[in-house]
Amino acid sequence: SLGLPMRAYTRFRQAASRLTAVAPERVWLGIAMTYGARSERSLAAAAALARDLGITLLAHNDVHYHCPERRALFDVLTCIREKCTIDNAGKRLLANAEFHLKDHKEMVRLFKRHPQAITATQIFVSHITFSLDELRYHYPDDAIGGAGTPQDILTRLAFDGARQRYPDGIPDKVQAQIAYELKLIGELDYAPYFLTVWDITQFARHRQILYQGRGSAANSAVCYVLGITAVDPARMNLLFERFISTARDEPPDIDVDFEHERREEIIQYIYEKYGRHRAGLAATVITYRGKSAIRDVGKALGLSLDMVGILAGNLYGWGAKDIQKEDLRALGLDPSDPRLFLALNLARELYGFPRHLSQHVGGFVITRGLLEELVPIGNAAMDERTFIEWDKDDLSVLGILKIDILALGMLSCIAKAFALVEAHHGCALTLASVPAECPRVYDMLQKGDSIGVFQVESRAQMSMLPRLKPKEFNDLVIEVAIVRPGPIQGDMVHPYLRRREGREPVDLPRPELRTVLEFTLGVPLFQEQAMQIAIVAAGFTPAEADQLRRAMAAFRRSGTIPKFRDKFVSGMTARGYEHEFAERCFHQIEGFADYGFPMSHAASFALLVYVSAYLRAHYPAAFLAAILNSQPMGFYAPAQLVRDAREHGVVVRPPDVNASAWDNTLEDGGVRLGFRQIKGFREADAIRLAAARHTPFCGVRDLAHASGLGSDALRLLAEADCFGSLGLTRREALWAVRGLDGGALPGRLALPELPLFAHADAEMLRREATVSLPAMGQGEEILQDYRSLRLSLKAHPLTLLRPHLPKGILPHAGLAQMRDGQFAAVAGLVLVRQRPGTAKGVIFLTLEDETGSTNIVVWPHVFERYRRVVLGARLLEVRGRVQRQGLVLHIVADHMVDLSGELNTLYDEPLHASRSGSTGTPAGLHRHPRNVEVIPKSRDFR
Repeated sequence: SLGLPMRAYTRFRQAASRLTAVAPERVWLGIAMTYGARSERSLAAAAALARDLGITLLAHNDVHYHCPERRALFDVLTCIREKCTIDNAGKRLLANAEFHLKDHKEMVRLFKRHPQAITATQIFVSHITFSLDELRYHYPDDAIGGAGTPQDILTRLAFDGARQRYPDGIPDKVQAQIAYELKLIGELDYAPYFLTVWDITQFARHRQILYQGRGSAANSAVCYVLGITAVDPARMNLLFERFISTARDEPPDIDVDFEHERREEIIQYIYEKYGRHRAGLAATVITYRGKSAIRDVGKALGLSLDMVGILAGNLYGWGAKDIQKEDLRALGLDPSDPRLFLALNLARELYGFPRHLSQHVGGFVITRGLLEELVPIGNAAMDERTFIEWDKDDLSVLGILKIDILALGMLSCIAKAFALVEAHHGCALTLASVPAECPRVYDMLQKGDSIGVFQVESRAQMSMLPRLKPKEFNDLVIEVAIVRPGPIQGDMVHPYLRRREGREPVDLPRPELRTVLEFTLGVPLFQEQAMQIAIVAAGFTPAEADQLRRAMAAFRRSGTIPKFRDKFVSGMTARGYEHEFAERCFHQIEGFADYGFPMSHAASFALLVYVSAYLRAHYPAAFLAAILNSQPMGFYAPAQLVRDAREHGVVVRPPDVNASAWDNTLEDGGVRLGFRQIKGFREADAIRLAAARHTPFCGVRDLAHASGLGSDALRLLAEADCFGSLGLTRREALWAVRGLDGGALPGRLALPELPLFAHADAEMLRREATVSLPAMGQGEEILQDYRSLRLSLKAHPLTLLRPHLPKGILPHAGLAQMRDGQFAAVAGLVLVRQRPGTAKGVIFLTLEDETGSTNIVVWPHVFERYRRVVLGARLLEVRGRVQRQGLVLHIVADHMVDLSGELNTLYDEPLHASRSGSTGTPAGLHRHPRNVEVIPKSRDFR
């Protein structure tokens, strides 16, 4: 009976009969021998059924894993999928470990009574001849109308755009480059692709959505004159073959960044133009990493949530090394616990496994015909949205065109800053019209003063800026590229800096290399340079040079790099180069392999670096308002952005019911914080409040009556101290809100609609706080600011805690006088924790106090000693040696102490009142310290 109950067997037989009747030559019955309780009887029943219905019997394994040893991991994955533990999984788990791949000999043994099933399976498999190579993708050719072929239209648009880009006449070099690119585009039939991207960017331009093309597409003069990118490849000496070549087995890939808050408009335009039957978003496979693996495995094995949390929070990096018993004991765990041991081992096995299929951030596939005839598709969570069930990397292998419609927060920030500058300063700016090469911008960047500036605000970039000292746009291109794994791993950073500082000669033995490497002082920093060296010095064709780049990108997997090394070195020596120099060149190129940054990409990003730096230098108030209005984005939280702006002279005013809008705005040359800064406050309530503000509100009841805001919204406004213009403190405003409608707190306040209240005397409304309330202490005010606004304009927490810190701790400003090698002690809020892949286990921390921020270097052996402190502290004391090089200063940690408990003392009266006695705080207004998030959680390790 196939191991089924009689009723289920009957239904199965009836279904098989119907299928046989419809397609008698296309029905098979598969059976597996897995040593279940009824395996022999099931096999016999299947054979009998196959004979009765004239169906061919096939042998298979019901494979769920490749070898028996994977059975435990498969069971854990089953528990994860079913959201149960291994103890209560029951029949959801497989009966044994026989559901694995078996060789031919074993299959013959298992099916010795039915050898015809083995023969039939071999015949069946031989008939499966489909290959993914048979898929034929066709570019959509209806992006725009017009007479002529897509190639004719593209040619016309390209030269029309060139005349706009070069109003004084198209240079001969540019004209020749455009003609060359158009010829190659025509040979490869890529014109419809370029027209599709051009159409999308034209829509963005029409809707005034800021965008910027980047990636290898910036190597193309055609992309530049079409307005897809903003980087002139002729000016940057970029290599078109990095973008398109006849030898590439993949289509071109154009990435376009749009304002992150308006990208949805672009997506909807694509769906409206092509329809869901022709357009879909690519997918991406999300794989298990350390924390997700130990969390899921731990829950499946029934470990307590506390234990799982400890493991996930403290044992990052365990996938790369064995966990020592003392590490577990230090965390309060028992290393002899067999379940804990099993969880760690299975989590290591799970590392890198696919976890779930996610929607790609913006990779669109658009087809000429039906999408479903080319790839499997599914409905996304959002209505009217389709996604492709293949990983984005699979698409490029199959030659399927993908347009990356990406979101970039800095573009939103720049667009909003442009609008503020035009509205308040009367200056209309665009990416192209921002004044170039402003000395003030470069003076600011040379000091490492770049908080909020695109791409150069990280700890590593801020340390590099004073050393590299950018003086022109090309320096920014190098700055963006040099702080990357490739140049670091290829040992290119220090040689470049030494040559830039004049401490090492620039080694360019031949004129042809001068053209390629003079830009970077003889050190190859970009993929295009690696390709050009191969062309001009080793005799590679452009197509061969691209193959070299691709081989380097995959050399750890494919092992084909030796073939190129021999050709590269012999090609250089045949042209008169010293063998040692040729080897050194190849070693540098090999060193950064797939981590090499394309110059085209760096140039696109460098433009945004310059524009954002220009806005910060010339219009700091507008830049601050814009970047706050574009959150979440960037490297720093609003508290740090506001502190930095105030240090640069920007006046920042708190949110207020009579002055603020939803967004942060400019007011008398300064910034007025908007209601968007209030945690939990809704934009709809902010709009309602602003619409009701015909004249200034004169009391809480007046505001509530005019705006119709609910009690929750009013409470959030009071907790954020937004009633300052009414003469009410935070505590008085909260008391007044609770006093509305008799102290009840319904969803919406039921205010009496009586003339008495409609025309109440303003003075009476100002006296809504009917009791004398004790003032909140400054520490409590600051904590409440952070809780409501995530920042405080009153003071930094360290201002109050400074007298209570251990002796000898210096403020950040005091480090300016320290010499290299001196011992120093600092303390501050932990803003950032980083562990770059190129840092060989070194941890980098950023601490902030009331005078600035300090960078901390934690060597691996120190980290192991203070693991829990480094990972868990919100307020951290660090003692160590000063490491200084010019303006760049770090402290190399030797001793660390978690001072987070000191933050709770900000609620204690000794910091702002007497040490004894009750504060008299009305019930419900005083929050327990543990419920207060003093600063946003610092970034996880990357």
